[in-house]
Amino acid sequence: MTFLNNHSRDMRVSQFKKVFKLKCLSLLAVLLSMFMGPTLQAQDHKHEHKHSAGNRQSVPSRTLSSTQAFHEKSWAQLLKDGPRPAAYLFTTTYCSTCPAAFEVLHQAVKEKGRPVPLMAVMMDASGAKALRHASHFTGMTKMYAFEGFEPEIRQSVDPAWPNVTPYVVMIDTKGNVQKAIGPPPPEMLKRWLYF
Repeated sequence: MTFLNNHSRDMRVSQFKKVFKLKCLSLLAVLLSMFMGPTLQAQDHKHEHKHSAGNRQSVPSRTLSSTQAFHEKSWAQLLKDGPRPAAYLFTTTYCSTCPAAFEVLHQAVKEKGRPVPLMAVMMDASGAKALRHASHFTGMTKMYAFEGFEPEIRQSVDPAWPNVTPYVVMIDTKGNVQKAIGPPPPEMLKRWLYF
């Protein structure tokens, strides 16, 4: 009986540690974006003044009016015919750290000074409900929304995806793919935007 009680206690402790690690990673992502955000904005502000007379590299913000369907065959088609370089952030309506991860992508593109398509893929909403969240993703080029059986769509993107968001996929100019859970680290961003 003592063995079962100890085993049960050990299982609960193990589960608590896993949940605690995930919450710590989410908090770290938010804190990083808070601390890095003002620094990057200050650099961008200076950059905009320097180029305000002519060639502004940043794309003006625009309001999206629709989402595009993302089904079981969409990912294979995007890998084959989609834009390069590009980034896709898979998110949900309740993901609190997804906007911060998207901002990391947006800032990297702004620093590079060339337009790169940035897409958000809403996993749990479509149409007007998904579009209500578009304002959280500054610099987004296009929004997709899952249509179909969600586990099968995730499998088509990555069979090893543990159903955690934000899930970021970056495709470089040669079609090389990098995947990250949470904000991608600087070394991944450099490999992605090496053009």
